Parts: sequence; C-alpha cells; structure tokens
Amino acid sequence: MLMITTAATLSLLLSAAIMILTTLISKKMNEDREKSSPFECGFDPKSSARLPFSSRFFLIAVIFMIFDVEIAMLLPMPITMTTSNIKSWMLISTIFLLILIIGLYHEWNQGSLEWSN
Repeated sequence: MLMITTAATLSLLLSAAIMILTTLISKKMNEDREKSSPFECGFDPKSSARLPFSSRFFLIAVIFMIFDVEIAMLLPMPITMTTSNIKSWMLISTIFLLILIIGLYHEWNQGSLEWSN
C-alpha cells in the first residue's frame, strides 16, 4: 500500500513540476490588437465580428438535427421487422411514428416551420 501511495504522490509531483516548468519557460503572448481582431482580408473589420446571430437559424438547425436523428432511427425498422414479433414491432413502430407526428404538428402549430416571420 505504501508503494502505491508513493508512486501516486511521485507522479502527481512530477506532473505538477512539469506544468510549472513549461509555464515559466514558455513564450509570453503579448495581446496585439491586430492579432486578436478577426481576419478580414488584411483590412480592419468594418463592424464587430461578435454580432448576435438570428435565433431563427438556431431553431432551424435544431429542428434539422431532430429530423436527422429521427430518420436514423426509422431506417432500421424494416430490417428489425423480420427478426422480431410482428405484433410488438407494429406496436412500437406505431407509437414511435405517432410521437414523431405529434412533435411535427406541435412545431407546425407553434410556427417554428414558417421562415417568413
């Protein structure tokens, strides 16, 4: 037990010493205005690069990801039909598709699928 404790302490001290040593001898980075600004073909940027993006794009991306995952879950359904009980497969598939249709109706009802707002 003493040997394990000694080895753990030694490895902890050695890694801490290496981290401190590399911090001390590393190059110091000076904050330069040109280096910290966003790159725009060598010219000064005309406006801030940190503008907030439209939440509409984020919402469309999330909906796309949800439908993408749904398709990935729907693709193996016909293959699993041959290896499982047909009644349980039909029940599970119907419930899954019903949940997807209810989710789509909810998104449509909330106006998430309308881009022109």
